[in-house]
Amino acid sequence: MDKFVIDGGRRLFGGLRAQSAKNSVLPLLAASILTEERVTIFDVPMISDVACMAQILRELGAEVSFQGGNAFIDSADATEHRIPSALTKELRSSVFMLGALLSRFRRAACAYPGGCDIGLRPIDLHLNALKRMDAHIEERDGYILCACDRLKGADIVLDFPSVGATENILLAAALAEGRTVIEGAAKEPEIVDLQNFLNAMGAKICGAGTDTVEIEGVKKLHGVEYHPVKDRIEAGTYLIACAVCGGELEIEGVRPDCLGLLLHKLRENGCKIHTKNDKIKLTSSGRLKCNRKIETMPFPGFPTDLQAQMTALNASGEGCALIVENLFETRYKYVPELKRMGADIEVDGRNAFVRGVPRLHGATVSCGDLRGGAALVIAALGAEGVSDVLDLAHLDRGYCDLCANLKKLGAKIKRVRV
Repeated sequence: MDKFVIDGGRRLFGGLRAQSAKNSVLPLLAASILTEERVTIFDVPMISDVACMAQILRELGAEVSFQGGNAFIDSADATEHRIPSALTKELRSSVFMLGALLSRFRRAACAYPGGCDIGLRPIDLHLNALKRMDAHIEERDGYILCACDRLKGADIVLDFPSVGATENILLAAALAEGRTVIEGAAKEPEIVDLQNFLNAMGAKICGAGTDTVEIEGVKKLHGVEYHPVKDRIEAGTYLIACAVCGGELEIEGVRPDCLGLLLHKLRENGCKIHTKNDKIKLTSSGRLKCNRKIETMPFPGFPTDLQAQMTALNASGEGCALIVENLFETRYKYVPELKRMGADIEVDGRNAFVRGVPRLHGATVSCGDLRGGAALVIAALGAEGVSDVLDLAHLDRGYCDLCANLKKLGAKIKRVRV
């Protein structure tokens, strides 16, 4: 087990290019099973979630290799339709393999992702959509078992704009018989990226990025070479870190409109933001005002994946902030760790009330999840004294070269074996 040792209080200066988006690369890898031809995905971040998805593809019989930061997938000899339970529980995103497997093999089996109850709304959305497309689904021995003669197009209404469910339907409908229409679809940039990837493989999809997506099923998809969209959440994390520490940072590769509400909130904090094309430049004095309110919503609302990082920012701001988490019930697990560093935060259900303190202090804290872990790193970077951030496996799921990038910007941080 590794930990970060962070000596806080250093300003950050410099520039970074964002990595390819974790939340785009994972469904693109899943989509590669839909063709027997070679698929190349460029600039793939070497994070543990990508390694897990690659192993899932290998277990299905595909050949997967990485060279020069690119992924090469050949699924010609893939025959297996069952995802091993250990890998499913390691990677929640594996559930959107169901649609792709049903399209390719007419059968699919997947353990409940992350050990969650099948009755939870996100899983119901996936399964109900597949049932609408003539898939037979049953639960047995901890597995979701799916089968079909051939998936058929359908009109599907999502009562919540679930990213995973929208992706699953796209993967299922690309090779289905007839036309599929998704109403209430998720609109995230990563959905648009999956549409573009599938269309480059020969699919007929339009409307991604809006409420309504239409898919006309085709008989076959071919190989593709593809550059994924860059990671807006990674870029936002670094921007927030610079805002907390003070300094100047330019992020390249992410369109500013993908981070519109974050940039608005950072301006409220007192940061100066300049944007041009795919570059975002932030300047911060390190003396920040609290946001009055941050409320997470589906895109284009404020992203839940940046909620924890902005809570860490407000913890050492001037004034008070109300954070409202509308998407996940348990997203405040990092708050007790921030309190170890002197934060004044009270959680009441989906609300977190933050009273800013002049400065946090160093402490030993543990990451409980990916984005909460990023919040702890940000807090430690801005705190007075030395912090030990433990359980880095969570951070490794989504951030490539986090330590090296922060060092490059001037942070005093090292990764050591415990």
